[in-house]
Amino acid sequence: MPMPEPTAELNTQFSEPGATASPWRAVDEVLAGSEMFWLSTVRGDGRPHVTPLPAVWVDRTLHFCSGDAEQKSKNLETRPDCVLTTGTNTLRSGLDVVVEGDAVRVTDGDRLMQLARLWKSKLDWDFEVAGDAFRDPAGRRGLVFGIRPTKVLAFAKAPYSQTRFRFGPG
Repeated sequence: MPMPEPTAELNTQFSEPGATASPWRAVDEVLAGSEMFWLSTVRGDGRPHVTPLPAVWVDRTLHFCSGDAEQKSKNLETRPDCVLTTGTNTLRSGLDVVVEGDAVRVTDGDRLMQLARLWKSKLDWDFEVAGDAFRDPAGRRGLVFGIRPTKVLAFAKAPYSQTRFRFGPG
């Protein structure tokens, strides 16, 4: 049974007159088709940390991998709230998407196997599952995280509009 679509709300304060809310289908296509995202986390001292990385959208969850000693992994260990963004670098066309949520470690072996296959098919990255994480061909350990959105913002261009998507009841 498919998941219900999130509720879309056009923010008229930040949209051109006559603009309409972006359809969830278009947002879903951007998330599924994008290879690169920008991950924003918060360091222990409160400073922001932003880094580009590939991610895979499956089952309405964005998944990414981070080395176990990388700054983003350390940040997520203490503050799982984060933001992933993707879209275009053009001013007058395209759709930019911001995904907010908590990063949760994926440790289930079957799920990791599925995600390793997706990384290979979509990004041509070779990962094998080693315990509760990925391992790359150089033997480095990669923690896998999933972010199920609590809020998604879509910024359309031509006409400019801002749509907020809410998930779940209420």
